[in-house]
Amino acid sequence: MKKVILTLFVTLLAAGVFGADLPKQGFGIQFGWAQPIMRLNSMEVLMPKDSLVNVTHLNGFKVGVVYDASIVKGFGTSVGINYTFGASSTKWRSTTAMYEYPRMRTSTFYNEIEVFADWQYKFEVAKETYLILYTGPTIQCGLSYAVRTVAQTQMLDGSIVTATNRKNRYEKVDETDLDANNQLKRVNVTWGVGAGFQYKRYFLRGGYDFGLINPYAHQKFIFSDDRYTRGRLDQWNIRLGMYLWYAD
Repeated sequence: MKKVILTLFVTLLAAGVFGADLPKQGFGIQFGWAQPIMRLNSMEVLMPKDSLVNVTHLNGFKVGVVYDASIVKGFGTSVGINYTFGASSTKWRSTTAMYEYPRMRTSTFYNEIEVFADWQYKFEVAKETYLILYTGPTIQCGLSYAVRTVAQTQMLDGSIVTATNRKNRYEKVDETDLDANNQLKRVNVTWGVGAGFQYKRYFLRGGYDFGLINPYAHQKFIFSDDRYTRGRLDQWNIRLGMYLWYAD
């Protein structure tokens, strides 16, 4: 009988201690604006070796699902999966100094799936209204990083001839080919910092993710003994979301 009473007492005590801090949980969807930024150094010998002079801003969107849990006193975690798309296009650029033709332009299209795990702190500023600070890692898996080059030449009769070339920089290239210099890794890891606002089931978050891995597939540029590859794949993002399921 004493053992039963003791067991009931411990159970009730545990319920009182831990039940008061049961985490708020939520599962929802999010979507918003994303801007992946590819920063790479150059294989050109006249360029600084480590300077990330080649910068491509890819404007697009992000959509995904998120699970959120507050563990204790506002501290908690937010994890989920996103799909991100980004694209950019350059202006027409003449390949000669005196004439409009021949000319060319380049378009870039980026697709990836990412898994993120953020540590966060929420503090209530009004009833069911919170400010959020968060930081944490993201693992990205690139689906494609396609670069399409369009070249135009004007013929003697005035007609325009267009040629298009498209390459996915994640596809493996023969290492004896100079195109191997542009080959990229599919996997990238970032560390993000950001802030947000939540009202009841609705939230807004935004931040910046710093790339931690050199995106080049090769350590050195092909046919170069002393020029190492350098780079980062960063990302700005702003997300709107709603918890479809939200409970204490």
